Amino acid sequence: MKDKEKAGRSGISYQRKKALYGYGFIGIWLVGTVIFFLIPLVRSFIFSFNKVTIEKGSMPLEWVGLKNFEYVLTEDPKYTEYLGKTLTETLWKTPLIIIFSLFIAVILNQKFRGRVLARAIFFLPVIIATGPVFKIISGDMNSTGNTGAAQFSTMFSTDLVGELMQFLGIYGLSENMNSMISAIADSIFGIVWSSGIQILLFLAALQNIPPSAKEAAQMEGATSWEYFWKITFPYVSPFILANIIFTVIDSFTSPMNKVMERIGDMKNQWSFGEASAMAWIYFGIVLAAVGIITLIVNKFIYYEVE
Repeated sequence: MKDKEKAGRSGISYQRKKALYGYGFIGIWLVGTVIFFLIPLVRSFIFSFNKVTIEKGSMPLEWVGLKNFEYVLTEDPKYTEYLGKTLTETLWKTPLIIIFSLFIAVILNQKFRGRVLARAIFFLPVIIATGPVFKIISGDMNSTGNTGAAQFSTMFSTDLVGELMQFLGIYGLSENMNSMISAIADSIFGIVWSSGIQILLFLAALQNIPPSAKEAAQMEGATSWEYFWKITFPYVSPFILANIIFTVIDSFTSPMNKVMERIGDMKNQWSFGEASAMAWIYFGIVLAAVGIITLIVNKFIYYEVE
């Protein structure tokens, strides 16, 4: 009756109004997607096969085919080097982030005093994790121009691991092993900084574990180790794939990513054709990496069957 009265006043039913509101919000999103994503995407694809010349009031294109891609892969002095470093860093950093995130999520899921504060601290980097902030804290002052923050950043960039190894008298490691340990140690802050979303997703998975599962495990005399592998891990395993994909994409699009910086440098030099070719090669590699990871990890995930 009330819906009919409202429809009589405006000529549109309440359900119809709600539907129109939904279409309105979707319409705004579609307009933004077309203008700010699809059109630049298509133009970038066209630029990658053309030599782009900047003239007053116009950007004439000259078809060159695959020459931009050949230049990027064979002649550019930095792109392939940066690409190899980015792939290597992502390969070893992603498992560390996933393991660390799951470990912290299990701890934060326990009941203890200050749990809310601890959760806020680990999620804080997600809120303030802008490029300049991360570069200041990690000690990269050259790109920010903020020399006054150098003293603040030194407490994050000291060689604490090297000093600890010296103190313990560990000198016999090979150069490769020493450099690997140092690289991992230097990236600890970055790993913690990049784990906020993953911790949140794992927490959501852990909170979905029914209390009856824990009670049944306790009745059967299962240890904490057995409970983790038999109960916890199967419940969180679908989120492992989501977190791996998120971590890989986040690593490939990080503000500290040298490949992204190289593409930006080429764009700033008005080399739109070469920059577009770099971006599309990079996009193809990221897409292939995500596909391969999905195929491999999907075999080890426990899906709940109704």
